[in-house]
Amino acid sequence: MEIAIALAVIAVIFITRTIKIVPQQTALIVERLGKYDRTLVPGLKFVIPFIERVAYRHSLKEVPLDVPSQVCITKDNTQLQVDGILFFQITDPMRASYGSSDYLTAITQLAQTTLRSVIGKMELDRTFEERDL
Repeated sequence: MEIAIALAVIAVIFITRTIKIVPQQTALIVERLGKYDRTLVPGLKFVIPFIERVAYRHSLKEVPLDVPSQVCITKDNTQLQVDGILFFQITDPMRASYGSSDYLTAITQLAQTTLRSVIGKMELDRTFEERDL
């Protein structure tokens, strides 16, 4: 009797580790023995327990990201304090997982650099005219 209960418990654990339900607007990255194997898209999916594991979970929704305040110098040598908000969406979950160690920091730094570059090519009056772009 105890053997049957133990086998039933092992079977339940095996089944719960095998079945993965991926919600809408989500992607799961599966690694097999530590190496990228595949990306799971929404729906009912299966993984091999103890050999495969879900290494990363990404939301595929559009996400707002606050760009910290920084000082920029305009074309006519005026200093401006600027900040912003950036909306991004993961389109390639595999590259988001393995392409950069911290993609949020990389996106923020790219936005700050681009903002400084664009402000540096403008005069002060024009920055006020185009501030909501």
